[in-house]
Amino acid sequence: MLPKRTDFPKDFQFGVATSSYQIEGHSFGGAGTTHWDTFAATPGNVVRAENGDIACDHYHRWQEDLDLIAGAGFDIYRFSTSWARVMPEGRGPVNAEGLDFYDRLVDGMLERGLKPALTLYHWELPAPLADKGGWRNRDIAEWFADFTQVIADRLGDRIWSAAPINEPWCVGWLSHFLGLHAPGLRDIRATAHAMHHVLLAHGRSIQVMREHGMSNLGAVCNFEFPLPADDRPETLAATKIYDAYYNRFFVEGIFKGSYPQEVMEAFAPHMPANWQDDFATIQQKLDWFGLNYYTCKRIAPCEGPWPGHEEVEGPLPKTAMGWEIYPEGLYQFLTRTARDYTGDLPLYVTENGMASPDTVENGTVDDPARIAYYKDHLAAVQRAIADGVPVKGYIGWSLLDNYEWALGYEKRFGLVHVDFETLQRVPKASYQAWKEALRAS
Repeated sequence: MLPKRTDFPKDFQFGVATSSYQIEGHSFGGAGTTHWDTFAATPGNVVRAENGDIACDHYHRWQEDLDLIAGAGFDIYRFSTSWARVMPEGRGPVNAEGLDFYDRLVDGMLERGLKPALTLYHWELPAPLADKGGWRNRDIAEWFADFTQVIADRLGDRIWSAAPINEPWCVGWLSHFLGLHAPGLRDIRATAHAMHHVLLAHGRSIQVMREHGMSNLGAVCNFEFPLPADDRPETLAATKIYDAYYNRFFVEGIFKGSYPQEVMEAFAPHMPANWQDDFATIQQKLDWFGLNYYTCKRIAPCEGPWPGHEEVEGPLPKTAMGWEIYPEGLYQFLTRTARDYTGDLPLYVTENGMASPDTVENGTVDDPARIAYYKDHLAAVQRAIADGVPVKGYIGWSLLDNYEWALGYEKRFGLVHVDFETLQRVPKASYQAWKEALRAS
């Protein structure tokens, strides 16, 4: 059983999240090509070279999906817009059909009593902008500001909350240093540029939305709790570097106007010109801050250039992603974020959930491990609230089984099972557990 709604403060809100490329079906509605389409079409990048052409066909089935969200009793739907669907070239002409889709979607949320929580960018960069260097190119901050303006003009009067960019670490590091996401680079200079420019774009987007009169604006960063594999000094040092580039870089850029020294020791020769002058833009006032959290990582030192570490396997139970289940990490990040960076600013858990090898049997999906995962992480949130941390909401990932990026369609995070052949939706036991918890009084 999940804790009941009444076990949380009266103003605490619950939601569920998705993202555009992962569920919509990008071959519909005049959407332009993204760097994920080209990344997936390159052998070896994505499991079975799967892409987002069809995904969950949310583009045509959005009403059914919104009914599922409302039917469970959620307050918030965290969704994202596809830049390439709205502006196929990334700049210039607007695709009316794409913009109309999001217009209908937001109206559909409001009709069902759902609060639209908008993320403008969840990783699907228009390919023509990737051709111009993508996140390595400083001009992307203005391209993104222009996209923000288009969205604000059309949707801004009905949006409950908005954040510019989901998980800057994935946009910058995972995609440009580790090469595991589009554009698939492994280059420290590209990484330094991308990580800085994603924050510059964030700041410009916030400015545009403020100028448009939008409110309840925030940022969403992802966090992984770093645990040293042993207590040797070199292991502790390696763990500190991991924490610096994963967990501290973006939040310190936004809230402190600086980057961690442990990162700048390696990044300094590769940073864009005059990067220090951009913090006035990056440090736009926010109304809330969102944390995406899934797991911890065990860090050990290794030979080789900076950052000089590797991940080692830990002893805790793991999800289908191979990620250890460590609810304590969520509690630690909530308390640390409020203490060191955000103070009284409202915090939201904007993503949290687990993948498991779900199958439909006799028309149902039994997923007790996912229910236990949510229960334990909600307990971590309750602990943080009891300690005075201003946590105002919790948003689970995700509504639907979907396109899990480089892992294709085989990792299932959803509260609702999707058959990717028939596209049939089957609510799982975890969906029913949420429905009971949210409707209980």
